[in-house]
Amino acid sequence: MINFGTLGAANITPQALIYPCINEPNATIKVIAARDKQHARDFAKYHQISRVVDSYDQVVNHESCNVIYNPLPISLHKNWTIEALKAGKHVLCEKSLACNEEEAAAMAQVAKSEGLILMDAFHYRYHPLFKTAKRIYDDGSLGEIQEVSAIFSIAGTPSNDDIRMNYETAGGVTMDIGCYPISWLRHLTGQEPEVVSATAETGPKYVDLMLEANFIIGNIKGSIMGDMRANGKFAAEIRVNGERGFMIVRNPLAPHMGHVLETEIDGKREFLTVDRRTTYCYQLDAFMEAVQNNTPPITDGEDAVKQMRVIDQCYLAAGLPIRGKSHD
Repeated sequence: MINFGTLGAANITPQALIYPCINEPNATIKVIAARDKQHARDFAKYHQISRVVDSYDQVVNHESCNVIYNPLPISLHKNWTIEALKAGKHVLCEKSLACNEEEAAAMAQVAKSEGLILMDAFHYRYHPLFKTAKRIYDDGSLGEIQEVSAIFSIAGTPSNDDIRMNYETAGGVTMDIGCYPISWLRHLTGQEPEVVSATAETGPKYVDLMLEANFIIGNIKGSIMGDMRANGKFAAEIRVNGERGFMIVRNPLAPHMGHVLETEIDGKREFLTVDRRTTYCYQLDAFMEAVQNNTPPITDGEDAVKQMRVIDQCYLAAGLPIRGKSHD
């Protein structure tokens, strides 16, 4: 039985964890703590979580749970994930996993030394839509791949008091939604991008509202954009250009909300959809498989280190400080 303790009452928690657990008889949420205990009580009552405790420390050490879900602000991921791992608990941690590569490496090392699962919550990676896109990418039907690009933008900028707008809480679009296009390119190509250039538009000091980067991925050109500027609109898309045609994946983020995979190969165009089960349910499946059968998840701690390395490179190339580091 997978018994979760959850840190905080984040907005993402219901869709990412609670609702998937409702349909999974072998997983449940046992205990919760939040900075505001009354908020934790209200959240627990609404979602039928039986125990509310006073602190995160009490969650990670609680005897009723054997795994921890960490959706805290990114600046708190390292410390509480390591605390949970040292308490003998497997961890499903929201992305971005850490403030930077160095932090991610420390977290991955503790997981390895403790023999526990650390999973970076890139839920899209476990859905049949992305798996299908990867199969098409890998099977050679597009011919020699020439270029891969991805974008994730949202409609409007978060309010100034939002943690995503604060450098100290590891804010910025690349840490929040812009990490997805980077991950999409990394996992689709199976290679690690090298940053050629990056540009950013900032709001609060050091906080990127838009960042676009150009990569070399082996012999392939790559590019990404994350955008949460005020005049933005929703877009989540991957495009692959090959010598024989192209592939477009629309909404790899949340295909359960609607998606399409479009290909044109040798002049023949096709449109494909897969099932509408949520990415978060597939993520829970993978996490449970990892915990119960010691099957390393695709987005494990080591993968998160590589992911954060690219993010760090993007920030440096754009002239911005790496998150979690001292600055002027």
